Amino acid sequence: MKLSSSAFKNEGRIPSVYTCDGKDINPPLEIYDVPPETRSLVLIMDDPDVPTFVRPDHMWVHWVIYDMPPDTRLLKENSKPPGTQGTGTGGKEHYEGPCPPDREHRYFFKLYALKSVLKLKPGATKEKVEAAMQGLILQKAELMGRYIRRSSVHA
Repeated sequence: MKLSSSAFKNEGRIPSVYTCDGKDINPPLEIYDVPPETRSLVLIMDDPDVPTFVRPDHMWVHWVIYDMPPDTRLLKENSKPPGTQGTGTGGKEHYEGPCPPDREHRYFFKLYALKSVLKLKPGATKEKVEAAMQGLILQKAELMGRYIRRSSVHA
């Protein structure tokens, strides 16, 4: 299974239009080679580089979608993907773009193929989704992008 974007390469820079400095819309994502026995897909976007003065656990969850149909192949730019929206760290049930307060951060888009549907209520957190996925993961794909705000660059 593979996850990619036409907006940025793996480990490349996420364009500012997809961040708090731009339109704060989700980038387009393409999904390939989903296992045929997949019953649902999960997408989690998170940032493990958050400074402790923001979050002691260093993690900010930007996007959680679960129970996506297994035939989903494209998440269009600035769209509400099929499936159930979870709740990110900011309390939002939709995409929340990169907005690092201090330096360059890494943003991980993690896609999971599951052998069943989770059937969690809308608004589940990353932690609840990950707990529900235990023992159901067929495959995982990952796309990582980087972003630094111009105001975070010190001369």
